[in-house]
Amino acid sequence: MQIEIATQADDELYQAFQRLIPQLTKNHPPPSLDLLHALVSDASSTLLVARDGENKIVGSLILITYKVPTGIRSIIEDVVVDESARGKGIGVALINKAIETAKEKKASSISLTSNPLRVAANKLYQKLGFQKRETNAYQMKL
Repeated sequence: MQIEIATQADDELYQAFQRLIPQLTKNHPPPSLDLLHALVSDASSTLLVARDGENKIVGSLILITYKVPTGIRSIIEDVVVDESARGKGIGVALINKAIETAKEKKASSISLTSNPLRVAANKLYQKLGFQKRETNAYQMKL
């Protein structure tokens, strides 16, 4: 297994996301090639992909690093590991690479959210040191 930063949006990356995103959510369509280009070229975004022994993309996440008046923060979004590759440490490797990258970018913290129904994912995040926050989460659909 190999974890790498995606540096270009090509057909391979596009096809991987067509397969992976439906495994993550039914509420949002997979990204277009244009959106993948935008993500890879955006300085605040770090798109990580996991490859298996056959060099196939089997997982991904995106780390967003941003500045606020109180410092530099990061958030992890859209963590997904292909159903065929789960239980092999890929999620751990992706999260650890995201932590390492956030530290390199001088972030003071990393946040993430996870649906309570994703029991295995929630256990993984807690095992890796993420703590459940005592806060209210709000969202406005636009």
